[in-house]
Amino acid sequence: MVSTGRHFLQIPGPTNTPDRVLRAMAAPTIDHRGPQFAELAREVLEGLQPVFGTTQPIVIYPASGTGAWEAALVNTLSPGDKVLCFETGHFATLWQEMAGRLGLEVDFVPGDWRHGVDPQQVSDRLTADPDHAIKAVLVVHNETSTGVTSRIPEVREAIDRTGHPALFMVDTISSLASIEYRHDDWGVDVTVAGSQKGLMLPPGLSFNAISAKALEASRSARLRRSFWDWQPIIEANQRGFFPYTPATHLLYGLREALQMLSEEGLPTVFARHQRHAEATRLAVRGWGLEVLCADEREHSGSLTGVIVPDGHDADQVRAVVLDRWNMSLGTGLGKLAGRIFRIGHLGDFNDLMLAGTLAGVQMGLIAAGVPIKPAGVNAALERLQKP
Repeated sequence: MVSTGRHFLQIPGPTNTPDRVLRAMAAPTIDHRGPQFAELAREVLEGLQPVFGTTQPIVIYPASGTGAWEAALVNTLSPGDKVLCFETGHFATLWQEMAGRLGLEVDFVPGDWRHGVDPQQVSDRLTADPDHAIKAVLVVHNETSTGVTSRIPEVREAIDRTGHPALFMVDTISSLASIEYRHDDWGVDVTVAGSQKGLMLPPGLSFNAISAKALEASRSARLRRSFWDWQPIIEANQRGFFPYTPATHLLYGLREALQMLSEEGLPTVFARHQRHAEATRLAVRGWGLEVLCADEREHSGSLTGVIVPDGHDADQVRAVVLDRWNMSLGTGLGKLAGRIFRIGHLGDFNDLMLAGTLAGVQMGLIAAGVPIKPAGVNAALERLQKP
């Protein structure tokens, strides 16, 4: 079948790259040791700070978010150190698996993939550790596999109540620049992020925002590191350079994306994402289906996980939507495979794009034989007609 019109990429990342960012990347290669590059590097490093909500250093890697996970761990911890992790979804599971492979001891608190981190469990686990064997608490802010957002300020408060000195590390790969986040105000020690979601870039850049406490921990940490080492990067960044060949054209794109976020204003960006998320949930409930996130306080502004009824295959729905309406939806990952599909509504996105997305989902559900009520799209449109 010949497809006409645009492809709807409605997975929760990589997201659509705006034309402005694509045009910014279509530039000549420059000398990454010259003054023009130094100006670019300083611009993006400074421009990232308000997005992370920090005045502290931010390290940029030419890598996926997985690389930033590893950098967070190897720069701050030593072999045999214990880390506290929580099973909120597929990516939280992968991060704790990485920690184990790196030689860390992992306390992995089980979860049902429908709730975020329970602050009381954080407090209980740390209170039960009077000798401070736990060296870091690892939390995924917005679990991309589920559409559940953990309440980071409450987790920070739980850590503080115990007086425990553990480092606090947060994955914001699918929340940064989409959902409110404050690295400094929320007392986070290492924030992990990637370029391909709220920052509206192609994959290929990842980030660590680093507190003074984490930087101090890096001076005595003994896990092996070379490429991921913060110190030589931070030192080179002070002169506007990197100790390796940087992803110059992605940095061009990042500068433009940061400008777009600044023009819209971060509070407006966050409100737009929340509004689209609300409209999507109204559509899901209008169809008579269930949103995966089970706690009203933890709904994601970036994506919505949709449970298909027993006896139906979510991947079949996705296949029908792709074949007939040229739209990609997110698959269920890990133990949610075949049970859910995910609707991404983050990045460079507007009301009409969401309306088209939800229309495609509704048609796909009907075509795949899933019993739904045809009220979903109208419920979303009623929300979108309001500011």
